[in-house]
Order: sequence, then structure tokens, then C-alpha cells
Amino acid sequence: MFSERSAQAEARRYRRKGLDPTSRRIVEFVIAQGVEGRTVLEVGGGIGAIQLELLKAGAARAVNVELIPTYEDVARRLLKEAGLSDRVERRVMDFAQAAAAVEAADLVIMNRVICCYPEMPRLTAAASDHARRLLVLSYPRRSWWTVAGLAIANWMLWLTRREFHIFVHPPAQILATAEGRGLSTELNVRGWLWTVAALRRTA
Repeated sequence: MFSERSAQAEARRYRRKGLDPTSRRIVEFVIAQGVEGRTVLEVGGGIGAIQLELLKAGAARAVNVELIPTYEDVARRLLKEAGLSDRVERRVMDFAQAAAAVEAADLVIMNRVICCYPEMPRLTAAASDHARRLLVLSYPRRSWWTVAGLAIANWMLWLTRREFHIFVHPPAQILATAEGRGLSTELNVRGWLWTVAALRRTA
């Protein structure tokens, strides 16, 4: 599912067209909150397109935590092209299992990541605890068509003997988990397929 070939294809699309609509919505919201001098932690950032845009907008530095290593070569090439290699640290690890090894950041982002991980509360709690100012998430909208469509997708993955599974975790539980770690929901926008939510650290 997340091979080096798919990473290369994603990078080609980014070079030609820029961010996809969901990623663009995240970046526009975060920039509107102010990114100058801020630190960024992205969990499951893939090729790192969101980080690149935030760094170009004035963020100081970024850390990307990825579960698998297949994005690393492509991501490093994009960083080199942008002249930003010295401002991003990329780490390969299970963030939910080893979050203590990662420093907190002003801005924490998880774009289309929760749906790839079975233990939603553990992952969301770890991301929330690392957000000093803002946590921004995207996850599948829970509707009959997304549940049905992803059930079919999981069935096809099972037929092709893929280990990957897509999860449609209850959005209310996702937000409640983050709010239970001292964050307050500030944005909750449902698109046709993806919901973008943002939570701010309360005083």
C-alpha cells in the first residue's frame, strides 16, 4: 500500500499540482493561526509536503515520524530540492508506542493517519500530549457511504492478502480523546470524504 513506487508517484503529483485539497485546507488553517518561528511535528507525514509548505511559510523546524521507511528517500529529495534539509528531522518508528522519545512541538499534525491505525485512543492521546499549541487532524467522515466503501476496500485488501486495514473510528471519540488531554475543539469541518478538525491547548 505504501511502497517506494507510490511515494514517488505522490511526489510527482505534488511537484505538478501542489497539495491535495485536504492537505491544503490543513495548511491554510495552520498558517492563519500563525506559524512564524513555530515547531512542527507531523505523525505519518509521508513525503512531507505539509511540512514543506509550513516551513516555507515561516515555521522554524519540523519533525516527521513515519511508521515505515518507504517514504524516506523521496522525502529527502524533496527537502533537498527546497533547500530545507537542515530544518527537518525524519524518524521511522511507531509513534503511539514510542512517543516519549519524541519532543513536543507547537503544532502537531496527523493527516489521514488515524484511519490507518487500530489503536485510535493511544495514537490520538500521544499526539495530543505532544501539542503545545495546536493539534490538527483529518480522518474519514463517518457516513453510510464511507463505512460501506471502506468495508469493500478492506474486503479487497483481504482478497489480495494485504495486511493493511482501513479504520473508520468514531469522530466523537477521536475528539473526546484529544479533549481529555487538555485540548479544546476549534475547527470541525466535514467534507464529502474527509473531516478536518483542529484542537487548541487550553490555558
